[in-house]
Amino acid sequence: MKLVVCEKPSVAKAVASALGVTSRADGCFEGNGLIVSWCVGHLMSPMDAAGYDPAYKKWKYDDLPILPEPFRYVLAKGKEDTFQNLKRLMESPDVTELVNACDAGREGELIFRLVYEAAGCSKPFSRLWISSMEDAAIREGFANLRPGADYDPLYQSALCRQKADWLIGINASRLFSVLYHRTLNVGRVQTPTLAMLVDRDSRITLFRKEKYHHVRLALDGAEAVSEKITAPEEAESLRAACAGASASCTSVTHEKKKEAPPKLYDLTTLQREANRMFGYTAKQTLDYAQSLYEKKLLTYPRTDSLYLTVDMAETVSVVLHLAAQVPPFDACPDFFPDVAALVNDGKVSDHHAIIPTLELEKADLSELTVGERNTLLLVCRELLCAAAEPYMYEAVTAAFDCGGHTFTAKGRRILSEGWREIDRIFRASLKEQPEDETEPIALPSFTEGQTFDQVDASVTEHFTAPPKAYTEDTLLAAMETAGKEDMPEDAERKGLGTPATRAAILEKLVAAGFVERRGKSLVPTKAGINLVTVLPDTLTSPMLTAEWEQKLTAIARGEGDPAAFMAGISEMTRELVKTYSHISEEGQKLFAPEREVVGLCPRCGKLVYEGKKNFYCSDRSCRFVLWKDDRFWTSRKKELTRKMAADLLKKGRTSVRGMWSEKKGAAYDAVVVLDDTGEKYVRFKLEFPKRKEGVNGKK
Repeated sequence: MKLVVCEKPSVAKAVASALGVTSRADGCFEGNGLIVSWCVGHLMSPMDAAGYDPAYKKWKYDDLPILPEPFRYVLAKGKEDTFQNLKRLMESPDVTELVNACDAGREGELIFRLVYEAAGCSKPFSRLWISSMEDAAIREGFANLRPGADYDPLYQSALCRQKADWLIGINASRLFSVLYHRTLNVGRVQTPTLAMLVDRDSRITLFRKEKYHHVRLALDGAEAVSEKITAPEEAESLRAACAGASASCTSVTHEKKKEAPPKLYDLTTLQREANRMFGYTAKQTLDYAQSLYEKKLLTYPRTDSLYLTVDMAETVSVVLHLAAQVPPFDACPDFFPDVAALVNDGKVSDHHAIIPTLELEKADLSELTVGERNTLLLVCRELLCAAAEPYMYEAVTAAFDCGGHTFTAKGRRILSEGWREIDRIFRASLKEQPEDETEPIALPSFTEGQTFDQVDASVTEHFTAPPKAYTEDTLLAAMETAGKEDMPEDAERKGLGTPATRAAILEKLVAAGFVERRGKSLVPTKAGINLVTVLPDTLTSPMLTAEWEQKLTAIARGEGDPAAFMAGISEMTRELVKTYSHISEEGQKLFAPEREVVGLCPRCGKLVYEGKKNFYCSDRSCRFVLWKDDRFWTSRKKELTRKMAADLLKKGRTSVRGMWSEKKGAAYDAVVVLDDTGEKYVRFKLEFPKRKEGVNGKK
C-alpha cells in the first residue's frame, strides 16, 4: 500500500477524490491501495539557538558566532498531532512505499523530506510533480510518478537555503541587536529590500522641485509645444515674439507602431497587477491564488514562468474558449487566438505560467470571495489578452517653425484595438481606467509647408516631480530585477527572493516596525532607516541574495557542492562577527527610544523626561528626580503616574484618590504637594480640606 503525503488537508482531499479514495479514516483517506494524508505546511522547524545551549537564551556578543553542527530540527508548536499521525502511518506494516505529493517546488520538497527523516522512515518514495489540482492532472501525475532520488539535489538546495538563512539571520540579528541595544531583525532578503525602500525615501526627501515652462501655439484645433524652458523671462519673450506671428509646418511624419500583447502571468506579475488594480497586498494575492489553485480553478501559482509548454497547446485552446464566455469577456468581439504566442518550452522552469483550468466551465463565480473572483478574472483577462492581436496605431509628429523656434505637435490614430479592446472591456466592468492612459489625440491633416497666420501663443508653468514612493507593485518589480546588472546573462534566478517568498518578506518588514503602509505606498520608518544606515553593505546589497540564489540553483541542478556552499556561509558569519565588535557612543543613540517631555524642572528650568523608573531632569548636573517607586508612594499603595508628575511640575500639586492609610487600614483622597527643598530626595506633603500633614518622601 502507498502512503501519499500532501502539504495541506485541502490538497489531500482533492488528491483522494481524483484517485477514487473515498473512505475517510483517522487523519487520512484510505482506499484503492492508497492512504492519503497530509502535513499542515512546515511540521519541522530549525531548532532555536537556545535549544543547542540554554546560555543562548540571553543575547551576548561573546557567544557569537553560533554555528551549530549538526544542524537540528524540532516539531513546530501546535503540529505535534499531525506529525504523530504521519509517523504512525509511515510505520504501518501495510505501507510499503510513499509518495511525496507536497507542492512541486523547493519548499514542498523540504517539508516532506524533513518529516520523512524526523519519523525515521526508510521506505522507498516517489515524487508527484503537477501544476494543476484538476482531477485529470492529478491522475496523469500519478501515472507518471518519478523516483524520489531524482529530487535529492532540490532537497539539498532547500536545506542549504534554510540553514544559510538561519545562520545569517540569527547571528546578524543578535550581533547588531546587542551592539545597538534594540531588537534588529536582519535577513538575507528583507534587509536589501528595506535598503531599497530607504534609498527611495531618501531621494524623495532630498528632491528639490525645479520650475520649467512650455510655450504653446494654437494651430487649427491642435497644439504645438516648445522644448522645456527654464527661465520664465525667456519663455515670456518667446511667447511675445510668437503671439500674432506666422507659423509654418516644416515636417510631418507618420509611423505605424504596434504594442505586442502582454505575457501570461507569473506570480510576481499577478501580484503587481492585483496591487495596481485592486490595492491587494502581495500576500493577499498569493492567498487568493493559492485558494483558487486548491479549488482547481487556477494552475500552480508559485511560478516564475511567463509561458506554457508545447504539450499544453490543445488544453489552452479550450481554456481560452471557456474564458471568453465568462462575463465581462463575453462582450468582447470574436478573435482568433494565437496559441503559439503562449508556448515556449525553453522559458518554462519548474512550473508554467498561471492560467485558469478546465474547471472554469463548471465554476460558479458568485460562490467565490470577492478577492478570489477578482484574481480569477485578472488571470482570465491576461490569458485572453496574451493570445489576442497586437494593438496597432499610427503615430503622427508635426514640426512647426515660428520666429526661428521649433514647436512640435504629436497625435495618434488607432488602426486596430487588438488586445487593448479586451482590457478596456474588463476595466469598464470595474469602472476602472488605466492610470497612465489618456485618450489618443488625433491631429488635423497637416501638410509640409502649410502656414498659419496670427497664431495664439501662451505659456504654461510646470514643475519637475520627485520619485514616487514604492507601492507593492513597483517594489515587487524592483525586487525582481535588483542586482540584475551585476549578474551573469545566463543567471536563472535574479533579484531578491523568489516569487513564492517576496510577499512574506514585505509582511515581515511591516510587522517588525521597519516599514509602514500609507495608502498604497510602502514607507520606511525611522527605525528602518537607521537599521540600513548601521548595517554593512554586505547585508544591504542585493548581491548577496543574488549570489546565493545562483549557487542554490546550481545545487538544485546537481551542479553545485552543498558542503562548499555552507562552508562559505560559515566563514562569512565569522567575518561579520569579527568585523563588527563595537560601535561608537553616537551610533548607540540611533535606536534610543524617543524621550517624552513631562514638564520643566522646578530647580533649573530644563526639560524633565520620563524614564522606566523615574522622571528626571535632562541636565545631569541637576539632581532633580521623581521616583515612581518612592517610599512615599509605595507605602500608600500608589505609583507616581505621568499625569501626576506633569501636575506636580506644572502646578506644584496633584489630586490623588484611593491612597492607603496603614494606620487606619482604609483608603483616602488627598492633594499631594511638591515640597522640594533642593535635597537629594524630593519631599511631599499632603493637604486635606480641614487639616494638613507634613510627610517626607525618601527613596
